[in-house]
Amino acid sequence: MNETLSIDEIDRKIIGHLRRNGRSTNQQIAESLDLTAATVSGRIRRMEQSDKLNVVAVSDFAAHGMDVLIQIAVEVDGRASSDVAEELAALPEVFAVFLVTGRHNIDVLLALREYGELPELMIDKLSKVRGVRTMRPSIVLDVIKYQFESGPQVSGGGA
Repeated sequence: MNETLSIDEIDRKIIGHLRRNGRSTNQQIAESLDLTAATVSGRIRRMEQSDKLNVVAVSDFAAHGMDVLIQIAVEVDGRASSDVAEELAALPEVFAVFLVTGRHNIDVLLALREYGELPELMIDKLSKVRGVRTMRPSIVLDVIKYQFESGPQVSGGGA
């Protein structure tokens, strides 16, 4: 649908509630905001259809045996950075790709089971993507903060 949608204070409160507990039922949200469950359901559906809201589950990498996180700075040459980024994003080990400014063109984030997978991945997959000029990997030593609910906040998100 993707129609233009104006987010009002009630929508912001619904979003705030979902940020705190994405498993909340429409009834629970409705009770906390003094609304009906049908109103909450309709507003959530409207925001989803307008691409203003996407409720997702986030899992812990370590819970899936992914104990190594790596950031790779990629310089591109001879091809559009966006095309290279799209091809890199298609690799199953890659969980995020960003077009960036600065000394390199693309940041790639990988999740691997063990360090031993890195050489093969870089030599046999990443370096074979046409347009990749250089790659500078950085191994994540410790995750200080990894919280999706800490992303961009919509003002008035309190319940």
